[in-house]
Amino acid sequence: MSLQHIRMELAREEGHPEGSSSHGYEFNAPLDEKGMLDLEEWREKREDCTVVRFWNGEEEQHGHLTHNGTHWRFHYPHTDAEEGEPIFRLSTHPLFVGDYLSVTEDDGEQHTFKIVHVRKSPLDP
Repeated sequence: MSLQHIRMELAREEGHPEGSSSHGYEFNAPLDEKGMLDLEEWREKREDCTVVRFWNGEEEQHGHLTHNGTHWRFHYPHTDAEEGEPIFRLSTHPLFVGDYLSVTEDDGEQHTFKIVHVRKSPLDP
């Protein structure tokens, strides 16, 4: 398929009963026709598979979507190569609007996010 731009926003949780559009992630990832990450295309376009973590009251973090054998992570320059923010079951989870994903952040807290848009990435020619 092509490189897609995905936006996830915080789903409802304690402290955010309605969820939050000012807490989340935007990232670029190659998806196949079933909405699954395409590992081979990721290998070809890994430099374009960027992520921005936005969290109300905090500075944005910029990094990359990485893969280490069986797990996908958001990795930022300030973290070790083996560390980052793991994305729960992303290898087996399609990415469609309305679906949910869980991310374990650097502080060990796991949050659930709702996918609010999937669009062709401006980085894909």
